[in-house]
Amino acid sequence: MGNGWHEWPLMVFTVLGQCVVGAFIVLAIALLTHRSVEEHRRIHLSMFFLWVLMAVAFIASVLHLGSPLRAFNSLNRLGASPLSNEIGSGSLFFALGGIYWLLAMINKMPRALGKIWLVITMLAGVGFVYAMCRVYEISTVPTWDNVYTAFHFGLTVLIGGPVLGYLLLRGANISGCGLRLLPAISLIALVVSMAVVVMQSAGLADIHSSVQAASTLIPQYGTLSAWRLVLIVLGLGCWYCPLILRKRPALASMILAFVLVFVGELIGRVIFYGLHMTVGMAVSG
Repeated sequence: MGNGWHEWPLMVFTVLGQCVVGAFIVLAIALLTHRSVEEHRRIHLSMFFLWVLMAVAFIASVLHLGSPLRAFNSLNRLGASPLSNEIGSGSLFFALGGIYWLLAMINKMPRALGKIWLVITMLAGVGFVYAMCRVYEISTVPTWDNVYTAFHFGLTVLIGGPVLGYLLLRGANISGCGLRLLPAISLIALVVSMAVVVMQSAGLADIHSSVQAASTLIPQYGTLSAWRLVLIVLGLGCWYCPLILRKRPALASMILAFVLVFVGELIGRVIFYGLHMTVGMAVSG
């Protein structure tokens, strides 16, 4: 019994990677809409921070390995191993996005090709999140091998991605009616996420092995879930309050919003990794 704090490298990798995917989709859609050359330039400048965060995520994933110097060995079974597919798809997303950004910054990316490249990179990002889900769909870990894993990972994209995307667009001084949809997406995703938490907690009582019950894995399950909810609500509040007052959120307010949401999602990932349980001699549920 305990929690998943000891898996902090994987927590940072998964949460940050999913937020970057969501934010990239937001920025890509902004670029695909009709905007001026100057607005494209400012969005591309802001996109730089996505790849910094993605680099941090991959550094965190390497720290999880027993020998970081052998990190490339994780690609040895590409196509056969879920772990290799996760690293491979993440690297593909990182490479496609990074090359696009570099070519766009030096004005070597044709507009038509750039649109196609953005769509392909968005699809690569979705594939990366899907590959993450597949890593944890292990038949011997019944607390992970269910639909809730995909829900948790996908909802992080929809909660944290719009916040980070809006932050970067705010930093680029980009405005538009389409941005009004982003707060609603994060809020709806949070509501769905809390419903998933309630359903999953109820289902834990039905999962047990001959030596362990899933409901006893994290004694602080309720407390941690409450803290996650509080932090995310506070983060979204930093975003919503100025909008309710018909004001544009300040850059500092959006930075605080993302930090609070990110920490909240990390707590959610603590719960996820804390629920690790192998089947033992028998499992039911």
